[in-house]
Amino acid sequence: MKESYTLKLEGKEWKECLKEAYNKKKKEIKLDGFRKGQVPYDIYVKKAGIESLYMDAIDMAVDTLYAKLLSDPKTITPAATPAIDIKNITDKEVEIEFTLVGTPEVKLGKYKKLGVKKEKVEVTDEEIEHEIEHLKEQFVEVKTLDDKAKIKEGNVAVIDFEGFLNGTPFQGGKGEGYSLEIGSHTFIPGFEEALVGLKKGDKKDVKVTFPENYHSEELKGQPVIFKVTVHEVKERVFPEFNKDFFEDLNVGGVESLEDLKRYIKENKEAEKEKQIEDEYLFKCLDKVVEASKFEIPAEMTEDEVNRLVREFSEKLQYQGLRLEDYLKYCNTSMDDFKATLKDEANKRIGYRLMMDAIVQKEGLEVTDEELEKGLTETAEQYGMSKEDFEKEIGSKELFKYDLLMRKAMKVVTE
Repeated sequence: MKESYTLKLEGKEWKECLKEAYNKKKKEIKLDGFRKGQVPYDIYVKKAGIESLYMDAIDMAVDTLYAKLLSDPKTITPAATPAIDIKNITDKEVEIEFTLVGTPEVKLGKYKKLGVKKEKVEVTDEEIEHEIEHLKEQFVEVKTLDDKAKIKEGNVAVIDFEGFLNGTPFQGGKGEGYSLEIGSHTFIPGFEEALVGLKKGDKKDVKVTFPENYHSEELKGQPVIFKVTVHEVKERVFPEFNKDFFEDLNVGGVESLEDLKRYIKENKEAEKEKQIEDEYLFKCLDKVVEASKFEIPAEMTEDEVNRLVREFSEKLQYQGLRLEDYLKYCNTSMDDFKATLKDEANKRIGYRLMMDAIVQKEGLEVTDEELEKGLTETAEQYGMSKEDFEKEIGSKELFKYDLLMRKAMKVVTE
């Protein structure tokens, strides 16, 4: 369902938007006879024209009018970002049309006793040993060997290297003082194996071929030569599980290898239980979605895709990367990248629609007491005071909605 609403901002309110737009760019305004940032409003408008302020002023007008629109009880609840059309604009007023997409109607199918099988929590000895090996890696010491020591599997070789394609150096193929663990498969196949047996001071031309599926079009499937110089050979020394190790580990109740295995098993069980619960919930929701009837408007999908893009971009930023560089590396465009996210976006929307429909069907609600209790308990889990946690989340209503969704999840998974 779509509804269009035309609202007008005029008189004093529109003038305030224009003045605010002027103030926003005031510091950068420069005219003959005035210092930069000191041009009076009336003179600026006379010289540059009031039209130069429209773009920024419209942004402010949209915010003001949209807030008014949403405060009207006759307005449908929007399910996506509204489409905006500027119908008229002068120095006296602005007229804006908002087209809102309402939440789609859901004909809820079966949502209880769905017959979904829940997996059992099981932690194998192999998984525990894997975690122990990972722990050992965290405490490994690297010691430099003498000049006669030859590189072998598991050693760390400190090398200089430069790659050549048809006798010409290629981009990204050079490194100096690089620490390479032999057997880590960090480099392309054949490179690390070719260094076995070399010692400090040795030089070698390593001939390898890039895989056919390598990301660089220039290099995929191409034979190249790396000129390598060995500067150091190091040995990785793993810790012994003795009293000193467990004291350094400093984990309560863990004083022996058996204690460590028990600790790892308990943590893995808790981790798997959470994973199994999540998978069980999504399987149940998939059943509900399959049994229900609804249509997702394109505007909702577009909003959710943009949300997924923002989430992915933020994850990349934590790794010191930019989305633009990622897309370039993958040789894809933003439009193509967004296209790959549509299915996930629609799945998320479907889940939310089902949960909201179940809330309405069951008449679920969160009382003030439940909200306060939830805030207190969650704050304690994060080691925060309730007041600090409330400041961190910004809105009690969002947390309340989360509690409501948990109630709906319980209905589905019982």
